[in-house]
Amino acid sequence: MSEVAGIGVDLRYATADNFVGRDLYNPLDCAWLHRDGAAALERAVAWLAAQRPDHRLLVLDALRPQRVQEQLWQALQGTELLGYIAEPQRGSIHSFGMAVDITIVDAAGRELDMGTGFDDLSERSHPALERQLLAAGALAAQHVANRQLLRDAMFQAGWVGIRSEWWHFDCGDRVLVRQNYTRVL
Repeated sequence: MSEVAGIGVDLRYATADNFVGRDLYNPLDCAWLHRDGAAALERAVAWLAAQRPDHRLLVLDALRPQRVQEQLWQALQGTELLGYIAEPQRGSIHSFGMAVDITIVDAAGRELDMGTGFDDLSERSHPALERQLLAAGALAAQHVANRQLLRDAMFQAGWVGIRSEWWHFDCGDRVLVRQNYTRVL
């Protein structure tokens, strides 16, 4: 993904800064996407640069090998949080190089405040609940505006968000991705 100009990369699963608390990617230390996903990411980068020249996208996760998906699945066994992780048998779109976890940073490289951090496995992370969370005071208007800026950048480039994670975007239809792309083990 280093060929995509205008992005930053901070692979959280290559560090201990994730909900599992350890590096899951060693020795993988760079972000990869399928070329179709990379082209869509380039469109998102260009849109954001035109709208907010002082901001850029920061990739937190991209291609996630199946072996890592299985480790994440195991980490959540026995909890009510399994809905946040695709079952390894079905496979995550990350494992096909057609999903990213992403945020926006400002000119100083600080992540925009989205109301929760990456990998916050709570309802406060759910885009589908933003209106209610805003009304209840659990999110501020600026959090929702920052999330909307991220969605605008990604959606116009062909990415699709999900209901439970403001940071996750798929490139293309999940069913078609699973049928037409190769899963990385």
